[in-house]
Amino acid sequence: MQSMTVEEREEAFTDVARLLDSAAFEAMIEGNRKFAIFSKNMAEAIRLNADELAREDARHAQRVMQQATDLIRQFETVHPYRMRSHSVH
Repeated sequence: MQSMTVEEREEAFTDVARLLDSAAFEAMIEGNRKFAIFSKNMAEAIRLNADELAREDARHAQRVMQQATDLIRQFETVHPYRMRSHSVH
């Protein structure tokens, strides 16, 4: 993260927020409400603060990014077969 530009870091935070939103949606469908709420809140916090996080100390930004990616990895470990479609019948 330290070698990235501010714009690249901001885009990375936005991408991670999008992944957290996706994990939150899947968790809610599966009935894991606690994880869904936590992921959604973290995604919203990152999205709202992406500009500040991208401009702050790179080490702090790296810690936030690490926490978010750890949460995504945790979800992927428990759910290795992710949903491909969200169709409603």
